[in-house]
Amino acid sequence: MPEEYADLDGIKICHEIHGEGYPVILVNGFGSKKEGWMGQVPELSKKFKVITFDCRGSGKSDRPDIPYTMEMFADDIAHLMNYLKIQKAHLIGFSLGGMILQHFALKYPEKLDRLVLINSLPRIPEGYGPEMYINSHLRGLELLKQDSIKAFWYSAKAGFHVKFRKEMEANPKKKFYGLWSVEDLIDYYSTNPLTPKDVKNMANAIFTHNIYDKLKEIKHNTLILAASHDMLVPKSVMEDLHNKIPNSIFKVIEKAGHESPKEKAPNVNREIIDFLS
Repeated sequence: MPEEYADLDGIKICHEIHGEGYPVILVNGFGSKKEGWMGQVPELSKKFKVITFDCRGSGKSDRPDIPYTMEMFADDIAHLMNYLKIQKAHLIGFSLGGMILQHFALKYPEKLDRLVLINSLPRIPEGYGPEMYINSHLRGLELLKQDSIKAFWYSAKAGFHVKFRKEMEANPKKKFYGLWSVEDLIDYYSTNPLTPKDVKNMANAIFTHNIYDKLKEIKHNTLILAASHDMLVPKSVMEDLHNKIPNSIFKVIEKAGHESPKEKAPNVNREIIDFLS
C-alpha cells in the first residue's frame, strides 16, 4: 500500500500498511521514520497487517513547533487506530517508541493486545540532563549538513556492536540479510532529517517521561527485548522493566547494540513472531 496521510485532530500523520492479517503497529525511535523498520516489515508482513508511521515531528508527518509529550504521541496512535478502524492491535516500540507505548498501555489498555518493548526506558537516568542529549543530536545534524557519511558513522558508534560495525565498514554495499546496506542506511538517515527545533520538541517528551512506579499496572502480555551491548539502554534497565511489568518475558539479543532490530534482524523477528503467535 502506498503512503497515505491521516488527519488526526489537526496533525497529519504519514503511514503505510503492509500485508494482511491481525494488525501490528510499529512505533519508531527518536527522529527515526517508518522506513527505519526495514529489518522487520518484510518478515512480519508475511503473517500480519503491519502499520508503520512517522511520529509527529519526524519524517513526512506534521512537525508542530511545540514541546511534545508522551501523552501526545500515545493519543496520535489511538487516533490513527480509529482512523484505520482498528479496534485492537499488537504494538511494538523501539527506544522512544517503547517509552510511548508504556504510556499507551496505561491510557488505552482496551486498544492493546500484546506489547513488545525493544531497547527502551521507563525513565531517564539521574544525572543525564536534556542539554547533553540535545547537544549530541544537534552535533549529528551539523555533521549531516557537512558530510552524510561522517554523520552516519558518528551515530553508528553508539548504535551497533563493534564487531558488526567492522563488517559494515568493510563492505558498505553488502545487503545484510538481504534487507539493507550501509549505503541504504546513509540514504535513510539523510532523507527528511530532524531540524534543531524538532530535536528540542521531541526531547521534551523524553525528559518528562517517568512511568517507573506505574509499570506494575501494565497487565498485557509483554515481550521485553534487550541488546547485550546496548550503550544507550543497558540490558539491566530492560531487566528491571521485566521485573516491574507482571506478565512479561525477558529476552536478550546477543552481540548486538542499540540498533539490534537492524543489526540482528532475523533474531529480533524470530522472537517477535514466536511471541505474537
